[in-house]
This record gives sequence, structure tokens and C-alpha cells, in this order.
Amino acid sequence: MSATNPAARVRAPELAGDVWLNTGGSPLRLAELRGKIVLLDFWTSGCINCLHVLDELRPIEEEFADVLVTIGVHSPKFLHEGEAAAIEAAVERYGVHHPVLNDPDLTTWQQYAVKAWPTLVVVDPEGYVVHVAAGEGHGEALRRVLADLVREHDGKGTLRRGDSPYVAAGADDPDATNGTELRFPGKAVVTAEGRVLVADSAHHSVAEFASDAETVIRRFGSGERGARDGAFDVATFAEPAGLALLPAGVADQVGYHLVVADTANHLLRGVDLRTGGVRTVAGTGRQWRDGPAEGPALRTDLTSPWDVEWWDAVDGLVIAMAGNHTLGVFDPVAGTVRRLAGTTVEGLRDGAAEEAFLAQPSGLAADGERLWFADAETSAVRRVERDGDGFTVHTAVGTDLFSFGHRDGPAADALLQHPLGVAVLPDGAIGVADTYNGAVRRYDPGTGEVSTLARGVAEPSGLVVTEGRVLVVESAAHRLRALEEGAAEDVTGDPHAVRRPPTVLAPGEVEFSVEFVPPPGEKLDDRFGPSTRLEVSASPPELLADGAGTGTELSRVIRLSAAADGPREGVLQVVAQAASCDDDTSGAEHPACRVTRQDWGVPVRLDPEGDGNLRLVMAGAPRS
Repeated sequence: MSATNPAARVRAPELAGDVWLNTGGSPLRLAELRGKIVLLDFWTSGCINCLHVLDELRPIEEEFADVLVTIGVHSPKFLHEGEAAAIEAAVERYGVHHPVLNDPDLTTWQQYAVKAWPTLVVVDPEGYVVHVAAGEGHGEALRRVLADLVREHDGKGTLRRGDSPYVAAGADDPDATNGTELRFPGKAVVTAEGRVLVADSAHHSVAEFASDAETVIRRFGSGERGARDGAFDVATFAEPAGLALLPAGVADQVGYHLVVADTANHLLRGVDLRTGGVRTVAGTGRQWRDGPAEGPALRTDLTSPWDVEWWDAVDGLVIAMAGNHTLGVFDPVAGTVRRLAGTTVEGLRDGAAEEAFLAQPSGLAADGERLWFADAETSAVRRVERDGDGFTVHTAVGTDLFSFGHRDGPAADALLQHPLGVAVLPDGAIGVADTYNGAVRRYDPGTGEVSTLARGVAEPSGLVVTEGRVLVVESAAHRLRALEEGAAEDVTGDPHAVRRPPTVLAPGEVEFSVEFVPPPGEKLDDRFGPSTRLEVSASPPELLADGAGTGTELSRVIRLSAAADGPREGVLQVVAQAASCDDDTSGAEHPACRVTRQDWGVPVRLDPEGDGNLRLVMAGAPRS
């Protein structure tokens, strides 16, 4: 099915929201954009897959600049993401150079029947939806869809070139950084000499402060976005986040002391603190999509490493692989990478590390035999422990992908909102950078109690302990902030749930399918066996009476719980994958092949009057 199949003539609903950014304050209407190809990017600022798509779109926006209008529809998952100041900061932080509509009530999201972050929707010059793609990795497919549309509408005389509605927000306010030299910093570590190293994410560098945490001594990285190795003033990074110092003996063997999670480059970088030299030590620069997750470090793909931490229990550096919901281990001496925990399915499931579900792990802290991590998308604090010959994952605070808030008390009842950092405090408790609550929290593993140490913190993303004091990386205030000593307080906030509306399905048998249509010039690749794969599970597991498991067809009959005492609500967890290659019409001298993959967490409510069909679109044309 091509992108312009007349059977898929679905008129694009008009856009609705409350604030427009990057338009000079003027709202945009699809009716006024007739003649242009419009690409709607449904995203939210805390979703790592959405950030990947922003990077995928940049070359496409440049290539089709005279015919394409990209509009980011910011449809927040968490309350904080819907705040105007938070969206403005995210647009600046991630260099979004196209119009953005804030859709706080998910009005436009629902009008377009979106079910996943991120989702791309293509509207043709005549105002019809002609292509939908959920998830990431659709760059080449999207390029082909757009090229087809340009040819078709050029021929019809319905294509209009020029005049972009994008209006740059203007130069940064020089006072916006509160007198510091940082811009949206990520994490920090302290050297044995007391100097503070900070990942200066939006300046694409690492800043080294004196022990006063105020005086910059030097920088690693030129400030230009890139992935170049070399001297400290020549090397380049892309949105670095996590930092870790190697044990002295290991550093002596490998010739570098600091490891940087170079997030947007999908790399780990090693920094020699004596010479300032920077080199790549793990990753290929390609984002992991599928295939081996272990092997030689420089030949194994990574995906958005967000933090790194040395853990003696694995005799290596643990990597919080936010991009595919796993934890990995980098052995700098052997030069290898392997997986420690997670399956790549996004969710919250404890148990054996290799079977656990994680959700965007973003902060790490080693504490003897325990490794603590902030699991951002489940608003959880979790830990990994050795268990015999293996490891197990346990949850300390947090329940699922859709529950959050700011509530203290017993851990079973406590709530966080998208935390990005953890640290072991001087008293042995676990400090939590509760990012979207703008708070620093404290979890006591001995008593199981959660309390609040500070509020009014601007998106804390990391914590670091030095000389008995705690420094907070206050990302949205562009600074390091010393945590003031004082009694902890208990906050009794209301619980919240993601406002994403559930899909109402009937108990019993449901016809379930995932649609994938290769883009123009491609065909499914079945040279080495089935070209598609589908994995289905549920939380709670009892929601799915039958149909769970992995198969090669993108459709199956599932049976939802009909038991009187069974769950009435839950989440269907779906992972779909399809392999495709250039076909004979592509004209490619060396046909390229690619894997498209998407994870869904579909909130479901059971009702006898509900639908008996559930269709998810991974890529293809809409149905009227």
C-alpha cells in the first residue's frame, strides 16, 4: 500500500491545544497549510524514544525544507511535562527548530487516535492523513513516503514550496544561567582531590569545577555537538549525561580515568584527566535496534546511555541504557559489553535480572552488594542484588508505568514523578533526584520510609556527595546547588495517573493485530526466515487469559480475563518487529535492509460493551 492509496482518504482533524512555541506566538491551522506536506510528531519531553525521533527528523527536515512543515504536538505523560515553562525548556534543551503545540489535555492526541509516544503522522498537501508510524527508526521509510508525495503533488500542481511558519525563539537570555557556566547539566562526580566534574549537557562538554563547586578550572569538549576524539579542546560530545570515575588500578591499566555517557551519540567516552585526551571506549555510534547486546565494546551498539557507575559486584561499569530499558556492563580492561538486566520490554517487573522489565533507567548508585537505579518512566527507585550465580531486580518505591505523584510515608504507598538520579547519602539512606516533582527525596532502606529533603528544585537530575555535603545538579536552573541541612518533611500529595485514556475492550476473545506496511521501494525481508515478530504480555499477568508469548505473525486472537474476580484494568505490553529490504523498484545498487521495532504499553479497561478488536499501527496508512 503506498502512502497515497485512495482507500486511505482520512481527513486530518484540526489541531487543538493551548500554547504554540516557535511560531512567534501565532497559532497554526492545517487549513492554512494546504499545499504543504505536514508532519505531526506526537512527543513528550521525558520520553527517550521521542528524543531519538527528534534526532532522526533533523536531516529529513533539512532535505525537504521547502515543502515540509513539521509540527511537534507535545502530549504530556506527566503533569510536569504539561507546564508551559517545562515545555519551553525542553524545546531549548533539545534544539527543537520547528513549531510546537502544547496539547496538555491530549485533545489532538485523541483526535488522531494515537496510542504511543512517539507517533508520526503525515498529512498530504490536500489535508488528508496518508501515513502513520509509531515508535522510532522510521527515518528512511519516512524519507521515501515524503519523496513519493512530492512527486505526486508536484505532478498534480497541489504542492506549495517555500514560506516556513517556524519562528526562532531568539537569543538566550544571558542572565538565564543564574551566573553559572552550565546549561541543562546532567550528572556530576567528585574526584579524589575534591574537584567536581559536571556533564554540561546542552553545552556538549564536561566542566571541571574546583572543590568550591563554583570555579571552572577547565572543560573537556569544544562545545560543538559531535563525536570527535582528541585533545580536550578539540573533542566533541552530544548531550553527555552520566559520569563515572574508574578505580585507580583500572584507570592505570586502560589509560583513562573518567567515563562519560555520551548519550545522544550512543557512546561511552574515556577521558584522561592528566592530559585531557578524549577517546571512544564503547559503542559504534549507531543506536541499538536489534541483535547482539554483548561483545567487543567498540563493535557493540549502545542506545542512549544515561548514566554509568562502577560496581564491584560485577567488576565493571554498569550502564543505564535508557534507550532500550536495560542495564549493561562495560569491562574497560577486557574491552567488552554485556547485558546485566532487562529484556528491552518497557515496564515494571521484578525477579531474575534477565527477565525483569525496566523503564528508562536513568540514574545509578552502587552501595556494596546493591546497585540502586532510578527507573524514570515507572517513577520508581529499584535495585539489583546478587542472587547465587545471578542477579535479581527489586522495587523499593513505585508501582507501574502510569502512577505517580508526590507522597511520602511507607515505601509501598510513596509516590515519585519521573526521577532521574539516585545517590547514597552520608547516613546510608538513598537520595533521589525526584525530577518532575522538583524535589530531593530520601528513602531509608532500613525503615522503608520515604521523606522529602527539599522542594522547589528546578528539575534535579543528579546528586553527588562530597565532604559530607550533598550537591544537587539543578538542571533547569543550570547550576549546582548545595542541599541545605535540615529536618526532612513528609508530603501527603494526591496520587496521579497518566491521563492517557484507556482502550475499552470486551472480556473474552479479542482480535489483535499490529499493522506494518513497508514504505515505497521496500518489501518484507523473509530471506532468513519469518520477517515479523510479535511478543505480547500483560500487567497484571492475569489480565491476559490466553494469547501471551512470542510468535512470528503480527495478528492473533487473545483472550482477556472474563473471571468475575479477575482484573478489570491493566496494561497490554506489546513488542512488534519487522524486517524489510529495498525491493526491485528502489533502484538501489546495493539494497539496504532495516529492522523496525516498536513497544507499546496500552492501558486497557474491560467492559462487556467494549470492542472485540484491537489494532495498533507500527507503520502504514490509516483506515477510514
